[in-house]
Amino acid sequence: MSFSPESRVFLQQLSENNERAWFEAHKADYERTLRQPALDFIEAMAGPLAGFAPNFRADARRMGGSLMRLHRDTRFSNDKSPYKTNLGIQFRHALGKDVHAPGFYVHLSPMECFLGVGCWSPEPEVLKRIRDAVADRPDRWFRASQDEAFRRRFELAGDSLSRPPRGYAADHPAIDDLKRKGFIAVSEITWEQAGAMEFVARVAEAFAASTPFMGFLCGSLGLSL
Repeated sequence: MSFSPESRVFLQQLSENNERAWFEAHKADYERTLRQPALDFIEAMAGPLAGFAPNFRADARRMGGSLMRLHRDTRFSNDKSPYKTNLGIQFRHALGKDVHAPGFYVHLSPMECFLGVGCWSPEPEVLKRIRDAVADRPDRWFRASQDEAFRRRFELAGDSLSRPPRGYAADHPAIDDLKRKGFIAVSEITWEQAGAMEFVARVAEAFAASTPFMGFLCGSLGLSL
């Protein structure tokens, strides 16, 4: 299962014509070039995911599953463009409620494509629990976050505080990680890779390599990988 060049073309055209009238006129193209291939990909990932992260879900429902909404929430944004110009897929933990829960993520856009793992912009209590786990067991954190197979594929990313968060020592050996506002890692991919027949296998292999990192995050939140 893979994504054809038409998938990229549609997203590029959407970015240039981000209007409801244009989208409605090209809705069949969206279904054919993006939505259905994404649902097929999600379904194909269910088996591999069950092998290395059985508590994460590949949910191929058309709405409310692993495929993220194309419509943007514009209520609190100055940008009133109605649609996202990327395809987002998230395989969340069975107990996760939204995109801020621990998850495996696939991002495809005309400008960039990447795989992501971790907790993006978690709620304050969740972030504190992860930070506490890092602070209490830095040895375990370093083993997980510096695992060789993981770091061959992923790079830690995201925004950080300029100062140590309140309650954590400035000289803590993991202070640079304790400053993180989220705990995510990314791996760049290309449209050529997304269009290859072995794309499912490539993604599954990368996600499987992240299990030390994901296992640490899940454990800090009382969850099983």
